[in-house]
Amino acid sequence: MQDIRLAIFDWDGTLMDSVGRIVACVQGAARDCGEAVPSAQQTHQIIGLSLAVGIPRLFTLQEGSERAQALIARYRHHYLHDDTPSPLFAGARELLHHWRESGIQLAVATGKSRQGLDRILDETGLRPLFAATCGADEAHSKPAPLMLTQILDELGLEPEQAVMIGDSIHDMGMAAALAMPRIGVTWGVHDRARLAQYEPVAIVDTMAELRQLLA
Repeated sequence: MQDIRLAIFDWDGTLMDSVGRIVACVQGAARDCGEAVPSAQQTHQIIGLSLAVGIPRLFTLQEGSERAQALIARYRHHYLHDDTPSPLFAGARELLHHWRESGIQLAVATGKSRQGLDRILDETGLRPLFAATCGADEAHSKPAPLMLTQILDELGLEPEQAVMIGDSIHDMGMAAALAMPRIGVTWGVHDRARLAQYEPVAIVDTMAELRQLLA
């Protein structure tokens, strides 16, 4: 992968260990709205999608319906106030700095809203490392590839010059739609077998393995 000029990261479950917090907030929203509370495993399946798509899918509701909008509003409330720890994964910060110093551009394509992404970029101090970022409310939800095409257009690159790195089949499917190289990581929501269905160039179990791929 020596011709790669851009590494595009998913955020939740890839760079940040925030899956537990997301599950807690979805479950809290369900309780607030009188809906059946989904299990952690059920909630994992929609992590990475935009709230507008993921919440209706999880609760079997029509997109844009009153019940779906109420759940989304309560999820956002819980996310602002929930105290479930969501640190960066060990080695993530060092990997980002290493690749950036090596001349590889960095970007983020996430299911977070722009507001949520901006907040977390500032809280972590990582904003200066990224040449481009795209949130879920600025493009169609994954696995549609619009997030990636917008980033590529902004930076003047072709799909084969970039790699998508993520923990979910939504990330892998988004990259596959553009024939963009993709790397799956197993420390997030989807396991090796599910990631492998999208024929990534690699699937890694540790941040150290990932770092070596673009050494």
